[in-house]
Amino acid sequence: MKQLWGKGFKAEIENKSPSDHWLRRIGGVLTTSVLLSSTLLACTPQSPSSNNSAPSTDNKKDVEITLVSFAVTKAAHAAVIPKFVEKWQKEHNQKVTFKQSYGGSGSQTRAVIDGLAADVVHLALASDISKIEQAGFIQPGWEKEAPNNAIVSKSVATIITREGNPKQIKTWEDLSKDGVKWITANPKTSGGAKWNVLVLWGAAIKSGKSEAQAQEFVTKAFKNVPILAKDSRESADVFFKQKQGDALINYENEAILAGQKGEKLPYTVPDLNISIDNPIAVVDKNVDKHGNREAVEAFVKFLYTPEAQKEFAKVGFRPIDPTVAKDPAIASQFPPVSKIFTVQDLGGWSKVDKQFFADGGIFDTVQAAIKR
Repeated sequence: MKQLWGKGFKAEIENKSPSDHWLRRIGGVLTTSVLLSSTLLACTPQSPSSNNSAPSTDNKKDVEITLVSFAVTKAAHAAVIPKFVEKWQKEHNQKVTFKQSYGGSGSQTRAVIDGLAADVVHLALASDISKIEQAGFIQPGWEKEAPNNAIVSKSVATIITREGNPKQIKTWEDLSKDGVKWITANPKTSGGAKWNVLVLWGAAIKSGKSEAQAQEFVTKAFKNVPILAKDSRESADVFFKQKQGDALINYENEAILAGQKGEKLPYTVPDLNISIDNPIAVVDKNVDKHGNREAVEAFVKFLYTPEAQKEFAKVGFRPIDPTVAKDPAIASQFPPVSKIFTVQDLGGWSKVDKQFFADGGIFDTVQAAIKR
């Protein structure tokens, strides 16, 4: 029976306050600034020079970790991994190298099930990790093996518009208005696009509409979608390159990162929003085969530290650590969202996938009404 942190770590957290470790959330749709790739990339940071804090014994045998993640986390992991490598070298006198693979969350899930030897997966949807669990690669109960129900990164949904926002699109309701065209991927083929459906449905429910009225609203909004792209990358291409549509639903972190790179992406963060929660899990079957569990679990633990969460925040993810969230320099880039809901508020992924995205579900009913 697996225990992610081990006895020593459990003893440590029992003597510290929750703020010393991790937080609850503050409450994915890719822009062209992120390149999808499912090719493994070797990442071998240089070992730090020896110092008085390093053990004097000979180096241990090198250890390798394979990280498989969804594309929008690439910039964050690029900053976090070298910090972990340096920390591990100092504390264990052992060199860690990383192989990394980034791509659409759904395609990454299928790749792991089909044999991509991931040691740790950081994906856009909890339901994607559940599929890997069901395939026998991850032990049941993974959600409780890491803090915060294994959610390690968060974002919210934004509405990206054309320069000047000529159609004055500011709320989810605006996407259903006559004369407005907006772009999204198809949630039947894109895991990230599921958030787009759920934010519309949830916003309707949380504003007091019945389920029948919510379905009517989602149907009206999707009538304004001129084309359902295959995936998030294609939807971004349709909006930015082909210049179709007046708006695009996107992750807030992608809009922030694009702005840091000098790209103009006018966007609005509606006050009624969904918490886009991205989980992480150790792939037990592969870790046991590779014999690297100690380092892999330490890496997962490190991602929850303020040091790592600051790096996630720098590239646009809302920090899950309250001390990081309260940092004025970080807090200033995130507009407050006072009315936020989660997938759990809608019944959890198991219910949501069956209700909305299974054959004959709500989304199929919406599409049939539109007669696309």
